[in-house]
Amino acid sequence: MNNPPELKTERLRLRALTEADADAIIGLFADPAMSSHFAVPLTEPDRIREMVGRRLSYDGPAGMGHWVIERDGEVIGLAHLRPSQELPGDVPELGYYLARAHGGQGLATEAAKALLEHGLVGLGLSSVWALVGESNVASQNLVRRLGFLDVGGGDHYGSGPHRVFVALPSDHGRAHHIELWVPDLGRAEESWGWLLGELGWREFQRWPAGVSWKHGATYLVVERSPALSGEEHDRTAPGLNHLALHVESRDRVDELASKAVEHGWSPLFADRYPNAGGDHHYAAYLENADGFEVELVALPGTDVTRPG
Repeated sequence: MNNPPELKTERLRLRALTEADADAIIGLFADPAMSSHFAVPLTEPDRIREMVGRRLSYDGPAGMGHWVIERDGEVIGLAHLRPSQELPGDVPELGYYLARAHGGQGLATEAAKALLEHGLVGLGLSSVWALVGESNVASQNLVRRLGFLDVGGGDHYGSGPHRVFVALPSDHGRAHHIELWVPDLGRAEESWGWLLGELGWREFQRWPAGVSWKHGATYLVVERSPALSGEEHDRTAPGLNHLALHVESRDRVDELASKAVEHGWSPLFADRYPNAGGDHHYAAYLENADGFEVELVALPGTDVTRPG
């Protein structure tokens, strides 16, 4: 069922496409220019109703789907962010169509940017793709302005040559580093070093009072600082309560939770494992000897046949 979230920009509202929008979409595509890059023009009302029906039957990942683009309550376009029907691996593909009467005002850019940010930031997608016809220079320029990279070409959608573009997440706004002051560096390195190593972090820096591990653009520091004002960490006091880290699967969460006790970690909320955070949240909660808590969260959709 098509049920993506509503997105708002300065001038536009992107909301889920509904059956009630069919007549408005028919009106949009009555202009042959709206489907000039399609293999088959969509000026025929019956074809448009069929297209709307296919979009309404979308049954893909949550948060994706098909939107109408509204300005001041008027439907002026159509957009989508959903697994590609053309590219392998179900990669998420972005597309948009805007009425010519509203062109030249930056509205298509505004709508596409909202969808791109929703995908990369809101949904945490590792990439967003776009297929643009070789002859559609305006749309190629638009996606380039949004940071998409041209990675090749091919025949797609039965309508001839297309350019293939991809957008990747930016480091803007992401965590640069996390720093933990610890009472005993050796103990901290035993527990944190083992766990972070298991999760793909690699040692980054080392100095007499501390050590750090890096994963992508983010690094985590444990340090016995000379400015330390106490010897105990209280996760229930104001300040850091815990760190939560993604784990690739439920099986891997189970494995790490089992092995963690050999590396200075103790289970928390064991009587409610693995759903202490809720029925649909598969995670292990661990505490090390210095009172620091970590939550290991299975990525959504992994090992879906497993109980719990």
